[in-house]
Amino acid sequence: MKKTKAFIKKHKISLALSITVLFILWLFLWPLNALVEAPGEAIDIQPMVKIENTAKLNKTKFMITAVSISQAHPISYLQKQFDKHLSIESSDSITGGQNNEQFSNVQTVYMNTAINNAIYVGYHKAHRDVAKDYQGVYVLSLLPKSDFKGKLEPADLVESINGKRLKQSIEYVKYIKSLPDNAKLTIQFKRNGKNHVVNGQKRQIVPGFNGVGMTMTDDMTVKTNPKIKVNPGEIGGPSGGLMFALQIYSQLEHKSYSFSKVAGTGTIAPNGDVGEIGGIDKKIIAANASGAQVFFAPYIKPTKENLAMEGEKKTNYQVAKQTAEKYAPHMKVVPVKNFQDAINYLNNH
Repeated sequence: MKKTKAFIKKHKISLALSITVLFILWLFLWPLNALVEAPGEAIDIQPMVKIENTAKLNKTKFMITAVSISQAHPISYLQKQFDKHLSIESSDSITGGQNNEQFSNVQTVYMNTAINNAIYVGYHKAHRDVAKDYQGVYVLSLLPKSDFKGKLEPADLVESINGKRLKQSIEYVKYIKSLPDNAKLTIQFKRNGKNHVVNGQKRQIVPGFNGVGMTMTDDMTVKTNPKIKVNPGEIGGPSGGLMFALQIYSQLEHKSYSFSKVAGTGTIAPNGDVGEIGGIDKKIIAANASGAQVFFAPYIKPTKENLAMEGEKKTNYQVAKQTAEKYAPHMKVVPVKNFQDAINYLNNH
C-alpha cells in the first residue's frame, strides 16, 4: 500500500512538472496570428552611402530610426504590461495580408523608391548633375474587390496595360480612368525577372468608384555625377527618405553642423516634401537611446480632417513631441514639412 501511495505521489509530481513545462513552452514559443512592434535601433547612415570622390562626414552622424517587428507569443501580452513601448497588432494589419516574401519584397520596393528620391533631392539641392528615369510602376497592394486580386502580387513590375506602355503611376491612373466602366484590361508584367500576362476588367471597388483597385509606386532610377551607391542592407520601408537625403546633401556639400547626432524619420518626395510614417513613438525611444540631440518629425497641420485619418487621432509630430516630453526630455523634436525645413534648422542652430 505504501508503495502504491508513493507511486501515485511520484506520478502526480511528474504530471505536474510535465504540465508546467508544457505551459512554459506554450507561453514562450506558441506563435500567435499577431506581431510585436517595439523600438528598434538608430542606425548611422554614413557606411551605407558612398559618393565618388567625396569625403565622408566627420562631425555629424545622420541616423535612420527603425521599428523592430517580431512574432507574438502569449508571453508578449505579459511583457506589454511592463513595457509601454511595445504594441501588439494583428499580422494582417501590419502586412496587409501579404505573406512573408511579398511583405519583404514590398518593403524593398519602398526602400529603393525612398533612396532614389533622396538621391534626387540631395543632388538637386547641392546643384549637382542628376536626372530621373521612370521605367514603369510596381504593384504595392490590391484591394479585396479588385478583379486582379490573386492574379497580380505585390512587387510585380507593370510593363503595359492593353499594350500601352507608360512610365509613371499617375499616367496609368489617368489612362485607366479614361476607359469605360467594366472595361477589359490586359496587363503585362514582370515577376522575378520573368514576363507574365493577366486579363481582367475594371470593377466597382467602392460605391461610386470603378477601377482596378491597385496601389502603385513608380520604378524610378537616377543618374548622377558624381556617381553614388547606397546600400541599406536589410532595412526596408519608405521612412528613411528624409535622413538619406540629408546625408547625401551634406556629404556633397561637405557641410558641418553643430550637432554630433541627428536622427529622424519621414518619407521624401522628389520635390522635397516630407510625409508621415508609422511607429514614430518607438522611433523617438530608439533615437534617444542612441544619444541623438535632434529628431526631425514629419509635420502636417492637425486639422479636423487630418486628425480623422490618423490612427491615433494625433499627427506624427504630436505623438513624437508627447513621447519625447515623457521619455526623451533632452532631445529636441523638430517639425519639418519639407527637406528645406530640416536644412534651415541645421544651418541656424
